[in-house]
Amino acid sequence: MSRSFFQQSNREGYGTILIRHFMMHDLLNDLAKYVCKDFCFRLKFDKGQCIPKATRHFLFAVNDVRCFDGLGSLIDAKRLRSFLPITEIGRTYFGDFYWQFKVSIYDLFSNFKFLRVLSFYGCLSLKEVPNSIGDLRHLHSLDLSCTMIQKLPDSICLLYNLLILKLSFCGQLKELPSNFHKLTKLRCLEFECTSLTKTPMHFGELKNLQVLSTFFVDRNSELSTTTKQLGGLNLHGSLSINEVQKIVNPLDALEANLKNKQLVVLDLNWKFDHIPNDTRNEKKVLENLQPSKHLERLSIRSYCGTQFPSWVFDNSLSNLVFLRLEDCKYCQCLPPLGLLSSLNTLIIGGFDGIVRIGAEFYGSSSSSFVSLERLEFWNMKEWEEWECKTTSFPRLQHLYVYKYPKLKGLSEQLLHLKKLFIVACNKLIISKNSKDTSSLEFLSINACPRVITPVTHYNFLEQIEIDCSCHSVIIFPLDFFPKLRALELRRCQKLRRISQEYAHNRLNKLTINDCPQFESLPNIQILLPFLTELQIINCPRVEMFPNGGFPPNIKDLSLSSLKLITSLRETLDSNTCLQSLVIENMDVEYFPDEVLLPRSLTFLEIRNCQNLKKMEYKGLCLLSSLLLSNCPNLQCLPEEGLLKSISSLQIWKCPLLKERCKNPEGEDLGKIAHIQKLEIW
Repeated sequence: MSRSFFQQSNREGYGTILIRHFMMHDLLNDLAKYVCKDFCFRLKFDKGQCIPKATRHFLFAVNDVRCFDGLGSLIDAKRLRSFLPITEIGRTYFGDFYWQFKVSIYDLFSNFKFLRVLSFYGCLSLKEVPNSIGDLRHLHSLDLSCTMIQKLPDSICLLYNLLILKLSFCGQLKELPSNFHKLTKLRCLEFECTSLTKTPMHFGELKNLQVLSTFFVDRNSELSTTTKQLGGLNLHGSLSINEVQKIVNPLDALEANLKNKQLVVLDLNWKFDHIPNDTRNEKKVLENLQPSKHLERLSIRSYCGTQFPSWVFDNSLSNLVFLRLEDCKYCQCLPPLGLLSSLNTLIIGGFDGIVRIGAEFYGSSSSSFVSLERLEFWNMKEWEEWECKTTSFPRLQHLYVYKYPKLKGLSEQLLHLKKLFIVACNKLIISKNSKDTSSLEFLSINACPRVITPVTHYNFLEQIEIDCSCHSVIIFPLDFFPKLRALELRRCQKLRRISQEYAHNRLNKLTINDCPQFESLPNIQILLPFLTELQIINCPRVEMFPNGGFPPNIKDLSLSSLKLITSLRETLDSNTCLQSLVIENMDVEYFPDEVLLPRSLTFLEIRNCQNLKKMEYKGLCLLSSLLLSNCPNLQCLPEEGLLKSISSLQIWKCPLLKERCKNPEGEDLGKIAHIQKLEIW
């Protein structure tokens, strides 16, 4: 980074997971490709299918793996060093993408003896690692994350040069080989989200280990790893210690020697249903697990003490920016976390004993939470009252309040945020005349029936999401939100209409979903001229678009009413920009061909139409993408003429279509032979 080889991206992480993303500048990327052009081969990007003998590093994007004919293309590259799939960060973790490879893993190991880096990340078809992996004596890095392997062969312990082993998200993996401690050069071992319950035996012999994702405490086995063995390792980076309740003697916790380790991330996890014999002893154990001042992120889950040791809040951790405290159900009050001067994100949840948050939360300092920007509270079922100190939270921007059935109100000074999320707070009421709300940009209210839409002007609010809330609201006053860009109203039982007297020059996305009393749309062509995305789903009283016509700028449209779809014919003009149409929950057996859709349409999605049997569309000659989802009675694809222009076809949960498209003798197979992107799930 100091030489601008990589630059940090502004991309955010997933929810509360903070992930740092990096990118390479185009010019530097071009230079790198020029320098390594004789040694690196990227499938589909470099030199067609001809893989030269000099190739040392072979990379492929998982969505292009079908372009590769298997081992045949690689057979001449005998001195291959790297074999790497390229996947988008996060996608495989959530199970929505995987790849299968034509290369036999047995052939791969036997033909490429000089491999240094080998990855099968995200290959869900990989269920077994053969013994021949022990022949790859030069291997430095092995990534088997997100695969279906259940165990590792003993021969993996012969990889004496192995530095990195990644096994995270291998949900079937239950144990590691008994001789695992022979991998003495190992520096990095990751096995998060597996079925492993024990750290390998003789773990303390891995003296070069610096990165360890998970450590299991087990006091019942003489051969198992002890906290003393953990203390002998020079760990860096992140560490998660599970089953902390098994540390009975606080002196054993001291032997872990966390205070002298260069850890940046630390997770301490007790068993969720653990019942302590002595809560004072629990506190002493946590006291002796104090990390070093270098720590930046700390999570404590299911801690069974009634109080936290002083190092959690007295700024001993001066570099701490992230703190998560979960399910500490024996704690009656929160520690003075306001004293943590560098804390940026604070997440607190599952404190069943908390009834009131008051002065003890903020500490004795004149100003509390001076660096905090993100605050989350969730699932504290007895919490009723929140007293907010006047000089607290000067930089707070994001507030999440989730599942508090007894909480009655929020302090007015907490409403000068940028983002406010309120979920499942049955008794919560936000005042109509809340002050100092001009800075709020994003408001999300979910399952809060007593919260009402504010009637004061919100000059900076850009996005509103209301779901199963604000049950007293009949008319939504759009005029009060002059900078609103996106409005989503879902399951608002009494909502009838949106009031709008003047043209709104900012709103570009409008969603109205499952609002049974909603009667009509405003004159969207005149009052909402900049609208580009419109969704009207399950609103049975809306039968036609306003007489003013259809907004010419709308590109994405989602509908569930056949009458609304039919009215498109009367309101669309020849200059429409409509490109994407999603039709869902429509109760018809045939898709009528008398409904003419614009030639500008390129994407069509039909989903959750349970009774749909046949599509009879004509005139969609420019359609390039078709997605059919959860239509169990759909029997056949449209006529071949419609499909000629399609380059992307996705079929999900349509069992009758699946059989016809995959059967070599099926009449639909010929219709889709030319399609470049085909997914049938």
